[in-house]
Amino acid sequence: MQNQLILGFLGFGLIGGSIAKAARRVFPDCHILAFDTDNSALERAVKEGIVNTPLSAPTKELSNCHYLFLCAPVHYNIEYLPTLKQFLSKDCILTDVGSVKTDIDKAIKEEGLSEQFIGGHPMVGSEKSGYLASKDRLIENAYYFITPSESVSQTKVENFSAFIKALGALPIEFSSDYHDWVTSAISHVPHVVAASLVNLARNEDTKDGLFKKLAAGGFRDITRIASSSPTVWQHILLSNPNNILEQLTKFQASIEEVKQAILAKDEQALFRFFDTAREYRDSLPEGGVGVIHKQYEIYVDVADQPGVLAVVTTLLGSNGISIKNIGIIHSREYEEGALKIAFYDETSSNKASDILEKYNFIVYKR
Repeated sequence: MQNQLILGFLGFGLIGGSIAKAARRVFPDCHILAFDTDNSALERAVKEGIVNTPLSAPTKELSNCHYLFLCAPVHYNIEYLPTLKQFLSKDCILTDVGSVKTDIDKAIKEEGLSEQFIGGHPMVGSEKSGYLASKDRLIENAYYFITPSESVSQTKVENFSAFIKALGALPIEFSSDYHDWVTSAISHVPHVVAASLVNLARNEDTKDGLFKKLAAGGFRDITRIASSSPTVWQHILLSNPNNILEQLTKFQASIEEVKQAILAKDEQALFRFFDTAREYRDSLPEGGVGVIHKQYEIYVDVADQPGVLAVVTTLLGSNGISIKNIGIIHSREYEEGALKIAFYDETSSNKASDILEKYNFIVYKR
């Protein structure tokens, strides 16, 4: 395996599994070693031909890795460092995929691993977690933060950046401090807000679950990230407290302004609040890949009559389009169309829209 690309993974869930699958697609002859506490995930990855060598613990077998990815929650990654230090090759590029860099950077310095550490954070994700949710193109065309330590060589940074580009991602280099400030605003606080909204509905719900029954459409969309791994987000909030608290304070101030505008019946202030948000939201790039993976969905107006679902599914199936999910939307306060259809990719979504519109269905694209 002297000239063979060797990759190691500690933690093999959504992100680790997706990077490994991308590497297997781009570098089919690479050798992949992986450790995860979920043995069933490793067994599945071996059967799928993604992992060559499953590990029961971080061992010396990782010593020959060209790239070693730390893909567990932040504090678990830190716990691995003393063990890795004992056998890790000096030529190995050690990296992580965490959403926070402060704690891992500090631990890397304490363990004397700065000369080979390049922090990493692909700006992707899913409300689903674990290896089963991983995809070989999850990081494709997604921004991938690179946060090199101060001691690592420029050659290592260039090599790692080239590797990330080869996997289809878009590397962007920031300092660790700047990375943590940015992600606190666009990722960490939104997760807190989403979870808070869900808990608000949960706490106000009736005994017969009326809120749960009615909370569809827009509520499900804006709170989708609340389904993310509690362990991962527990670690994130404890690892980036200063930035998150600062952003939460600003968010609280914004909410307080809205409360005061409502009390004062200030029409102009309320209009500005929604108008500035709408304007900025509409300026976000359509094709961007975010922390939560884009959903490929269409909404279709259908008549309430027997056989209409069969007509739609037959039209799509006969044209070779696979449906990921389909359902009737009963609560449509924020949605158009009674039928929601989800697809696995954008090509299928666009093709389905064209076919259904050809047969005079009214289609709303997301």
